Amino acid sequence: MSLIVLGAAWDTMPGMTLPVTTERFSLRQRITLMVNRYEIRTMDESGAEGALVAVAQQKRMAFKEHVTFYADETRTEPVFSFKARQHLDLAATYDVFDADGQPIGWFRKDFGRSLLRSSWHLGTADGLEAFGTERHQHIALLRRAWEWLPVVSDLPSPFIFHFDFTAGDGTLVMSSERLRSLRDRYAVHVPVASNGWQADWRVALSMAVALDALQSR
Repeated sequence: MSLIVLGAAWDTMPGMTLPVTTERFSLRQRITLMVNRYEIRTMDESGAEGALVAVAQQKRMAFKEHVTFYADETRTEPVFSFKARQHLDLAATYDVFDADGQPIGWFRKDFGRSLLRSSWHLGTADGLEAFGTERHQHIALLRRAWEWLPVVSDLPSPFIFHFDFTAGDGTLVMSSERLRSLRDRYAVHVPVASNGWQADWRVALSMAVALDALQSR
């Protein structure tokens, strides 16, 4: 599908410090025994992190079904969320909602293609659909070989993996690159297309969180 400009993809909300030109984000995961925590910050081209954009924290057992991101550490002002339509379904569709609970996008794992190379479908409220997959096929195969080894399968994978999502015309919609770090950290790029279109950052970051939380590592 070709990209069509349908208006701004950004919301102006009280308390949000996100510039409308932001293309790069840092996504950090912090794990404890009881909760999963994700932090989203702006990022410049050098990789330096800026202001906190959104944060999510909830019990680990519930994290994969419904995740809400808030504007700050007080977790009183929701910014966006995503929720599974079906529970305990490997190919479940997840809907992304704005702060008022209105749908703004969706994503779904392509279970068949993911047997050899993790693949996802993503859609936004303005009608765009994009397909995303692991950037390097050989890394995908090495990751699966690691997961099949009973001795090391429970250890963190040593293979750094990246995902690229493109529209039907080949335009890059978003990318997520895992960075080398003691804790899981990702650089998420949501570029502005040549015609000025940009994916809704809330949908893109929901997808980035799902790439970490919802698939086998």
